[in-house]
Amino acid sequence: MTTAGRPRPHRDDALIAASGLAGGLVMWAFGLYTDSGNHPAGDHRWLPLVPLAIMAGCELLRRAAPRCAIVLGTLTFCADFVIGSLLVTVLMFTDLVYAAVLYGPKRLTRVVPVASVLTTAAATATALALRPVAESLLIGVIGALVSVAPAWTGVVVRRHRDEAAAERLRAEQTALLAELDRREAVGRERARMARELHDMVAGHLSAIAIHSTAALSLDRHEGPGREALAVIRENSVQGLSEMRRLIGLLRDSAGEDGEPAPVPRLAGLDVLLDQMRAAAPHSAFVLRDERPGGAAPLSAPVELAAYRIVQESLTNALKHASPGEVPVLLEQDARALTVTVASPCGNGGRYSSGPRAPGSGSGLIGMRERAELLGGTFEAGRNGTTWRVRAVLPMEGNA
Repeated sequence: MTTAGRPRPHRDDALIAASGLAGGLVMWAFGLYTDSGNHPAGDHRWLPLVPLAIMAGCELLRRAAPRCAIVLGTLTFCADFVIGSLLVTVLMFTDLVYAAVLYGPKRLTRVVPVASVLTTAAATATALALRPVAESLLIGVIGALVSVAPAWTGVVVRRHRDEAAAERLRAEQTALLAELDRREAVGRERARMARELHDMVAGHLSAIAIHSTAALSLDRHEGPGREALAVIRENSVQGLSEMRRLIGLLRDSAGEDGEPAPVPRLAGLDVLLDQMRAAAPHSAFVLRDERPGGAAPLSAPVELAAYRIVQESLTNALKHASPGEVPVLLEQDARALTVTVASPCGNGGRYSSGPRAPGSGSGLIGMRERAELLGGTFEAGRNGTTWRVRAVLPMEGNA
C-alpha cells in the first residue's frame, strides 16, 4: 500500500520498530551495553540512542523499502559498533538482514548472503592480522551470528515461500485448464447433438410432413383415413417445430456464460484472452489486430482455423512459458491471413523447466494440420528469447 506515491510501513513492521525502540531505551537506562568497556559516559552517554533510533526507523522500511533499509541499517550498525552498541540495536540489524533477503528484490536476495559471508571473512582476517590471538576469531563468530545466519535463513524461507506460491499457481492454472477443456468438450458435444438432430431426426420429420401433405392433397382418402393423415401431418409439423426449438437451445447453451461458441470466430478472441489473463496474472496477453478496415471478410473455415491456432498457442503458453507479454498478432492482405503468437522463454531461450499442466504433445500437430487443410503453412519454434507460432492461412483456401 502507498500514500501519495510513498511506501507505507506494514503494521507488523511498526510493531517491531516500536518494541525495539522501547527495549533499547530500557537497556540504555540501565547501562546494559554489549561491551561494558566500550561505551560513552558523562555528557556523551546519549550517543547510543542515535543509532538505536535510526535502526528502529529502518525497521519501518523492512518490507516497504528493503534496499534502503539494509544500506542505512549497515551504516548505522558500523557507527553503533564504534560508539558502544546496545544489544537491541544489534538484534534489529539482524532482522533487517533477514527481511532484506525475504522481502527484497531477487538481486538483493542474491547479493546480501554473499556480501555477509565475504564481509565476515574479511573482518576475521583483518582482526587476526592486527592481533593474532584466538580471541580475534570471535569477530568471525559474531559476524556469522549477526549477518550470515539471518541472511541464509532468509534464503531458505524465501525459497520455500516461492515454491509454495508456484505450486498454488500451478494448481489454479491446472484447474482452470481442466475447466476450459471440460466446457469446450461440452460445447462440442452439444453442437454435435444439434447437428445430428437437425440432419437425421428433423429430416425424417420433414419428410413425414411433406408426404402426409401430399397424400391429403389427393381425393382418394375419405373418412377415417383422411383424418389419420391429418393427425400425422399435424403431429409431424408440431414435432418439427419443437425439434428446431430444441436444436436452437442446444446451440445457444453451447456458447453461454460469455464462452466462445462451438464454431467460434475471431470476434471471440477477446473473451479467450480474458480467460487466459485470469489464469496467468503474471503474463500480459495482448491482441494486436492489424487487419485493414476494408479487408475482405474471412470464410468460416479460415476464421475457425485461426481461432483454434490462437487458442492452442495460448494454452501452450499458459502451460510452458515464462511470465511476460504474450502478443497475438493478426495480419491480413489480399491473399492470406497471418496469425502469430509469441511467448517468452525462460532458461536461455527454452520454455520453463517443466509444464504447469500435463499435455499429450499433439497440439502442434493439430495446428499444423488445420493450416495444411486450408493450403496454408505453419511453423513453430524458438526465435531468440521467445517461442513463436506462425500460421499463414490462404483467403481462397476453403471460402
